[in-house]
Amino acid sequence: MDLPKFLIADSSVLEEAIFVAHTDYPRFFLNVVNDEVHWMEEFENEDREELESQTTHLIEMAFNFYDKEMENFE
Repeated sequence: MDLPKFLIADSSVLEEAIFVAHTDYPRFFLNVVNDEVHWMEEFENEDREELESQTTHLIEMAFNFYDKEMENFE
């Protein structure tokens, strides 16, 4: 089964937060309210260089996904 690359999530515990979840490697949650990223992976030192090169692009894609989804609700 194919899963979507991004999902929108929220929590009743964290009422002020809205998250975009990235479901592919490297998996992460992006809090779109404060731009905080929580990684769901443990990274080895040798993976860090590749991760740093992908991070900016993945976070930009997550924000674009969120903006597009919110436009659909208007």
